Amino acid sequence: MQQNSSKLIVVTAPSGAGKTTIVQHLLSVFEDLSFSVSATTRACRAHEKEGVDYYFLSPAEFRTRIAEGDFIEWEEVYADQFYGTLKSEVSRLQALGKHVIFDIDVRGATNIKQHYDDDCLVIFIKPPSFHELTTRLRNRQTESDASFAKRIARMRVEMTYENSFDRILVNDLLEVALQEGELMVEEFVGIKARAEEEE
Repeated sequence: MQQNSSKLIVVTAPSGAGKTTIVQHLLSVFEDLSFSVSATTRACRAHEKEGVDYYFLSPAEFRTRIAEGDFIEWEEVYADQFYGTLKSEVSRLQALGKHVIFDIDVRGATNIKQHYDDDCLVIFIKPPSFHELTTRLRNRQTESDASFAKRIARMRVEMTYENSFDRILVNDLLEVALQEGELMVEEFVGIKARAEEEE
């Protein structure tokens, strides 16, 4: 790693805008980046693994850790559904000499930026349109009607954060968005993306 101090890159967006896809791509092309695994109280989905996708905690465990000051940021998104970033997770990755990348919501991104200031770059992933965003989410077919309605209401609020962060990345054509994301990271951290292996 070229830098003495660890940098933080936060990728944030409304649900369905593609932030997870972009984060996974950045992790694949920057060997000095490591993913900050968030903690949550929501149920583990079939494809998810403890400590890889999330640290899954009960609401009681999460509240205890809030009281003990273990989080850099946390939020109760819905009743008893918490998300947060553990201080120990960021420290663990920094001790490995890694730059840390986050895939979190807009409020969490705001709090991490306030905490780390100039050592943190926040990239807001913007969908081509709100209609496209809702279509993507509906096509996932992971939500009940009630849950979908809650997400739509939340997405409307999240879209208002667009101009609150360091950079805006429009995810219309994915290949273009991935390349632009690479350039933003290269510019901020001072490391070059490795060439992807040809198939």
